[in-house]
Amino acid sequence: MALVHAQPLDVINLRPLDGQLHEVKTHSLLKTDKLQLMRLVLAAGQTVPEHHVSGEITIHCLEGQVRVNTPRRQQALAAGELMALPAHEPHALEAHSDASLLVTILLHP
Repeated sequence: MALVHAQPLDVINLRPLDGQLHEVKTHSLLKTDKLQLMRLVLAAGQTVPEHHVSGEITIHCLEGQVRVNTPRRQQALAAGELMALPAHEPHALEAHSDASLLVTILLHP
């Protein structure tokens, strides 16, 4: 079955998952030629190994708390906080509590 993405002009629900956080998996919300939105769901203690993407990204903490590790700094993000990373910036994530994040990636065709 193909993944169903929202389309431009669709309303996307980003409300906190609260008690349903453990029932929801990371998923792509919208993908166009130039933009991708993903909801990244992490349980407390879960990590995302160091990686990079070719476009600029933002990481918006919707709920919980995570730490973003880059070669230049370590930054805690709490609900309501957002961090922008330049293209090709190596980064890793670690959830300090159950968390969900909105990750926005600028794509380069």
